[in-house]
Amino acid sequence: MAGKREKPEDIVAKLRQVEVLQGQGMTIAEAVRQIGVTQQTYYRWRKQYGGMNRQQLKRLKELEKENQRLRKAVSDLTLDKMILAEAAPGKLLSPSRRRKCIDQVRQSLGVSERRACRVLGQHRSTQRKVPHGRADEEQLTEDIIILAREYGRYGYRIVTGLLRNAGWHVNFKRVERIWKREGLKVPPKQKKRRRLWLNDGSCVRLRPQRPNHVWSYDFMQDRTHDGRAYRILNVIDEFTKEPLMIRAARKLNSTDVVDVLTDLFILRGPPEYIRSDNGPEFVAQKVRDWIGAVGAKTAYIEPGSPWENGYIESFNARMRDELLNGEIFYTLQEARIIIEQWRRHYLTLRPHSALNYRPPAPESFIPLDRKPTAH
Repeated sequence: MAGKREKPEDIVAKLRQVEVLQGQGMTIAEAVRQIGVTQQTYYRWRKQYGGMNRQQLKRLKELEKENQRLRKAVSDLTLDKMILAEAAPGKLLSPSRRRKCIDQVRQSLGVSERRACRVLGQHRSTQRKVPHGRADEEQLTEDIIILAREYGRYGYRIVTGLLRNAGWHVNFKRVERIWKREGLKVPPKQKKRRRLWLNDGSCVRLRPQRPNHVWSYDFMQDRTHDGRAYRILNVIDEFTKEPLMIRAARKLNSTDVVDVLTDLFILRGPPEYIRSDNGPEFVAQKVRDWIGAVGAKTAYIEPGSPWENGYIESFNARMRDELLNGEIFYTLQEARIIIEQWRRHYLTLRPHSALNYRPPAPESFIPLDRKPTAH
């Protein structure tokens, strides 16, 4: 008989049979011939299973299985550790990163796709599915890059507003994903400022309720390329966020303030309140008398509390960040032209977060180099 292998239970039974035959007076050689094996096989069996009964044999088999299971568990843990060590450091948050990492692990360690996906938390169908992306992904990416190049200080939310105004149906998350993938710059966040609170817990602020309810104005200062300073007077409607007028000149005093307000009152009528800080041009008696004469009221903030004039301060910060910090003006006339262009852009094109990412006074043209197809 070639190739037949005895089971451990049969081996133990035959060894017990030899013991019985020996007890009846047979020699070992005769008893071994009775069970049909050679003496060499008999001695090998006796060395391995001698003195064991069926219960002990059963326990031995259980221990062997347990030992085999533990060895497999240790081997699996070691292999899992090797897979994690071979994978990229940190969390693999996106399926595409996991897909590339799993391919690298399989190539380096020779493990199966099933094993690598289980250890790295990737579904096998996700691993096998080749992403194709949306049909308009390339077009959208190109438009985002155009806007980011043209308006370098705009974040992805304002760019999303511009895209929506241009006819795209996209949300912030998709634009943010493309924004980060292309490595575009996101402007830094502003520091939070404390407000001025009274003893009764109320905040000192007159909130605008409707158009022409509260206007605010303030001065800024910049320099032309030759180092000469010039001043800028900004006037905005706090409710509509409209920049009503921006006046730039080498010197601006209380008389110039009255001239600017006169032009605006003729065009739009006087507001109920005009908010400002306590600068000498605003608290001048001639300015206060003139404002009172046309039926408006002044609303001065507390000294040293610019956060009470937050609307105009926010506008000044946007103007400084998006225009003045990035432009070199060689003459005052050049500064006036560029500033007026930016004011019109801010008024008609630039999305405003407080207006649901619509411009204060939108116009019916597209802010891209070319008109994109509506999606």
